[in-house]
Amino acid sequence: MFEISTYSHKMDKTLEVLASQFSAVRAGRANAKVLDRITVEYYGTDTPIGQVGTISSPDPRSLLIQPWDSSLLKPIEKAIQLSDLGINPQNDGRVIRLVFPQLTEERRIELTKQVKKYGEEGKVAIRNIRRDAVDAVKKDLKASEITEDDEKKLQKDIQDLTDKYIKKVDEACAAKEKELMEL
Repeated sequence: MFEISTYSHKMDKTLEVLASQFSAVRAGRANAKVLDRITVEYYGTDTPIGQVGTISSPDPRSLLIQPWDSSLLKPIEKAIQLSDLGINPQNDGRVIRLVFPQLTEERRIELTKQVKKYGEEGKVAIRNIRRDAVDAVKKDLKASEITEDDEKKLQKDIQDLTDKYIKKVDEACAAKEKELMEL
């Protein structure tokens, strides 16, 4: 039997993924989440930087990475250089310092495009969930588990749910773009 809450839950998960993607887009302030996607090889396993050391923010424009194993300083430095952060790490032999420069207008526009891309991917994921829900309703109709009237009502409910989540994605994108464009 068709259960709309299942699809609502999947759409919530899509919004969570979008929020985590947005948190990794830096907005001129130092945020440890930008390092979440960067991994370093530690005992033969790719491990996120946050799991091999302490990340602190001594001031709003910089991050300090203090690895628990000092042999990881060079690999962490290299991983950050190879990432798409666009920040050159400073290694003093004990800690790695990342200084976040003020965003240029060009970089802000670039990041805004990235946010729009993430938003569009989120919308596509929500539309795919809608398609799966509609297919499930049609399958139930074909199996004579629901009537045609029920099918029409469920299709409308699915579309309303989809519209609601697409609106949430648009709002999240607009908020992130506004944050990026603030001076």
